[in-house]
Formats: sequence, C-alpha cells, structure tokens
Amino acid sequence: MRMILRNLDHDLLGAAVLDQNETPSKVVTESNQVVYLDWERSRDDDGHLRRCVACGGDTLYRHRRFPQITGFIAVLGLALALGGILGLATGWPVFIAMLIVLAIDIGILLFSPETLECYQCRSSFRDVEIATYHSRWNRQQAAKYSSTSSSA
Repeated sequence: MRMILRNLDHDLLGAAVLDQNETPSKVVTESNQVVYLDWERSRDDDGHLRRCVACGGDTLYRHRRFPQITGFIAVLGLALALGGILGLATGWPVFIAMLIVLAIDIGILLFSPETLECYQCRSSFRDVEIATYHSRWNRQQAAKYSSTSSSA
C-alpha cells in the first residue's frame, strides 16, 4: 500500500509504502518526516481500510487515478475530430486513427487504478483493495468537510 499522507489542514506530510498487512504506529515518509498512524478500528473484518489512518476520519471515497497521458490522448482525439469536421483530413486513414485513439482512451478509462481518499484530510491510499461499501466522491459529503475545516 502506498500512502500519500496529509494533516487536517491538507498540508502534505509525505508518502510512505507499507505491506498490506503491516500496521506500524509510526512511519518515516520519503521526505524523512515521522508521521504517527491511527490503526484503531481502521480495518474491517476482511482487512479492507474503512477509516483514514492519518486523521482517523471515517469517511473514505473511491477515486479513479488517470495517467498523465490521458490529457494528450484527449487533445489528439479533438484535433483529429476538428480536422475531420473542417475537411482537412478525411478518408480511411483518419477514421482508423480516430478508432485507435478511441480504443486507447477506453483502455485508459477501464484500466486506470482506483484509490481511497479521505474527505477530512485528503490523504490518499493507493495499491490497496477497496471494499464495495466505499462509494465515489459525493458533493454533499465533501461540502460538509470543507465547511468544517474552513471554520476551524
């Protein structure tokens, strides 16, 4: 599991890599900062994370991480579409190129990894099995935590 740890003010504390079954009380991040973790009640019966180990928050959500090439693929697809609309590039080669770009885009969408994120501190947990009860990002839930952190 790779953890990108933050505090309640959303300041980056650093990243740490742990084995899936490790539960240390403190870790030294890649930036040589010591961070204390709260593992109490953080896992369910199947071993999935259900609470944030950085802040103890009980609301985590799924987030899909797209690779950096996704933006380039989107721009390439728009350029090919614009060329076809303006009549600059028509015919089978452009159609085949658009199908290839579409297949790459769908492949990125299907195979990009999901992570767990904490609403409270924005810590991220990657390369971890995600339980089915974690839902995607919710605007009302996020607003609840953004209003409490700005008023504190």
